[in-house]
Amino acid sequence: MSGILGNILGGVLGGGKGASAGPADILGDLLGGAGGGQDGGGLAGGLGGLIKSFDDNGLGDIARSWIAKGDNLPISAEQIEAVLGSGPLANIAGKLGIDPAHAAATVSQILPQIIDQLTPDGEASGGGLAGALSGGLGDILGKLGR
Repeated sequence: MSGILGNILGGVLGGGKGASAGPADILGDLLGGAGGGQDGGGLAGGLGGLIKSFDDNGLGDIARSWIAKGDNLPISAEQIEAVLGSGPLANIAGKLGIDPAHAAATVSQILPQIIDQLTPDGEASGGGLAGALSGGLGDILGKLGR
């Protein structure tokens, strides 16, 4: 399953080069690599740490909309760069063979849906990332690629 998701994610993020980067690696960069706007990234807080990074950048309401039931508020590529920092975005871009600006724009489209998928009923699910990868997350990524 992860090979299929890797191909989907690679297609979504540009050029098919992402097939060699596993989706868990990319999602790990998104959910575990939030640096609060600092280049180093590597925050070991998972989803909670990511939300804290959004709070620290004045964007907590946006991130909480993705967790809560209802509509997800949009986020811009510039806001994603402020929250994640250029280091994690460059890492994602490097794995996928795309430029960091394209990575930020794509993350701004998929991160709300990823977090929404990871937080059914407004809270983190017991299945976490593994459950999302085997569940509907592939469908979300596939729809974005169209």
